Amino acid sequence: MIIDPEPLRRNERYRLMTGCIVPRPIGFLSTVDAGGARNLAPFSFFSGVSATPPTVAVSIASRPGGPKDTLRNIEETGAFVVNTVDEAIAEAMNLASGDFPPEVDEFEAAGLTPVPSERVQPPGVAEAPIRMECRLDRVIRAGDPRIPVGIVLGVILLFHVRDDLWRRGAVDQERLRAIGRMGGAGYCRTRDLFFMDRPDAG
Repeated sequence: MIIDPEPLRRNERYRLMTGCIVPRPIGFLSTVDAGGARNLAPFSFFSGVSATPPTVAVSIASRPGGPKDTLRNIEETGAFVVNTVDEAIAEAMNLASGDFPPEVDEFEAAGLTPVPSERVQPPGVAEAPIRMECRLDRVIRAGDPRIPVGIVLGVILLFHVRDDLWRRGAVDQERLRAIGRMGGAGYCRTRDLFFMDRPDAG
């Protein structure tokens, strides 16, 4: 099967991409607006892009009427927190993904606990196994200019890693039990791990 994405509708291209680019990590972003109102939303077009400085990228699509609350908040305040989603908070993350109006606090809607950050204004999710406090580096506009995508680059200022996950200088992936995003309504667990050492090319 060869598929040309050009004639597809926007939602069809989205389904194609999210079915092919799997599994995807989930960036569960907490932000605040200029007045301090909290927002919490998951995004699966998310990745780490640099280690020096530690930088993440998250792609936030616009609504037909304008930018999503998360993107607007990040541009207003210059900060956000990425919360890692594990099995324990998967259902709460899904609750927070609803298309709520700006006045709704997704922390409350999802039953999650805001915890103050140390270097940025937005709180993190207390129940998350890992929190990354980020300062906005830049926003790159991409996609259809009628409904543009904002690619947010953020520099991680501080990591909060749950104590039992930090073992021998690394995050214990088996204990983390992160979840990933698949196509459609699909998610995956990361319990079934296997390891391969990189070959020595020398």
